[in-house]
Amino acid sequence: MSTPESDAAAPEPVERVELTKPTAAPAPAAEQPSALAPAAEQPSAPVTPEPATPGHPAPAPSPWAAPAPVAPPAADPWAAPVGPPPPFDPDQPRPTGWAAVTPAAHAGFQPGFPYPPAPTVTNGFAVAALVTGLLCMWPLALAFAIVALVQIPKRNEKGRGMAVTGVVTGVLGAIVTLAGFLGLAAAGFEEEEQYGDTRRGPKGSVAINDLTTGDCFDQPPLGSGQSAETASVYWVRVVPCSSPHHGEVAGFSNLAGRGPAEYPTLTEIEKAASRLCNPVRDDYALDSWLVPDGMEESYYYPSRVGWASGDRRVTCTFQDETRTHTGSVRTDRTKLTQAQRTYLDAVQAYNGALAVQPEGEADEEPAEYRTWAKTMAGACRKEVADLSANGIDWPAGARAKLIELGALKLDAANAWDAAAKSTDDETLLREVGKAQALSVKSGKLAVDIRSELGLSTGEQASEVRV
Repeated sequence: MSTPESDAAAPEPVERVELTKPTAAPAPAAEQPSALAPAAEQPSAPVTPEPATPGHPAPAPSPWAAPAPVAPPAADPWAAPVGPPPPFDPDQPRPTGWAAVTPAAHAGFQPGFPYPPAPTVTNGFAVAALVTGLLCMWPLALAFAIVALVQIPKRNEKGRGMAVTGVVTGVLGAIVTLAGFLGLAAAGFEEEEQYGDTRRGPKGSVAINDLTTGDCFDQPPLGSGQSAETASVYWVRVVPCSSPHHGEVAGFSNLAGRGPAEYPTLTEIEKAASRLCNPVRDDYALDSWLVPDGMEESYYYPSRVGWASGDRRVTCTFQDETRTHTGSVRTDRTKLTQAQRTYLDAVQAYNGALAVQPEGEADEEPAEYRTWAKTMAGACRKEVADLSANGIDWPAGARAKLIELGALKLDAANAWDAAAKSTDDETLLREVGKAQALSVKSGKLAVDIRSELGLSTGEQASEVRV
């Protein structure tokens, strides 16, 4: 009997495996496919195995057979495309993912546009903004800074920090200026409430030129460093004399000079206004002792602008700058008796002459004192003559006092005459002193006469009794 061909030619399967892979055990066919035949990726031509003979295993492949063809490597999905790109098809979906966007699309500059060179020149307006800002010239600082901020990016220049500093200092300067302006405006509003201007005044006020005789008014307090003599007042508030008030109008007078005459000096105005207003006030407040302490003789005169327009009026007033007073200082002649009117009229001329006493001392202004002494001598004699007039029904208690007063007045007149005729300063000083001493005695006697006549002894009575 002959041996089957498969038994004589086929080698042992175990020995074939050891020659092929001696260090590792063979893996099952389903888990480790042969590297020589990757059937799943590149299938070769199918080889049909011989059918096995019943009762015998299938023959193993011969080790001397030709090797199976090797499949080419798989294509790299990240490799650059080979050949020209396919034509663009708008209907096909576009690629997605970050790899579809070129890295240059995320850069600040596109390829082909290099970064600009670093600036080397400082903008001149930026420098000017910084300097003017530090010098508190904020309008210029803001203007220069704005121009600089516009030019710097266009011209690729330096100086942005300077321009910003100019803006900051300019804004701060504007704020400080605005705050100062508001402060001055508040102070100016207060001053306008006090003095106003020539066009309009505070609510409820009237112009100085619209005041009438007998008006009582309340002038707002003077500002710091101002006085009634130098302050420009255009408006005052008229109030009833029964209410607290600062001033009262006694009357008016006119300064000399018409047409485009040169505006007088303050000294000239003071002398002229005092001379014109004294008789006006004496006639208004006939009983001067009714005028309370503090109500000084005052006046308002035209401003330079008013003078140029022809205004020459002087408003004569009684006024107290610090305190208010109630009631009028006006003397109503219709309510006086014959004796009261005679006495008040007689002493009025003397009081008027006394009011024009020179400001300095006799040894400083001897000539002025001699002239004034002559005026005082005439006022003393006139007072005696008026009080000695016949037909006056004097009260019994006042008659003897009046005789004594007349004698003192005549002695004082003689002393004033001697002072006016003196040729040396020593005699002038001596005679003026004697006349003034006699005037003090007559002042003390006047308190008793007023009491007998039923006139007010006033606040000034304590002064003459010292």
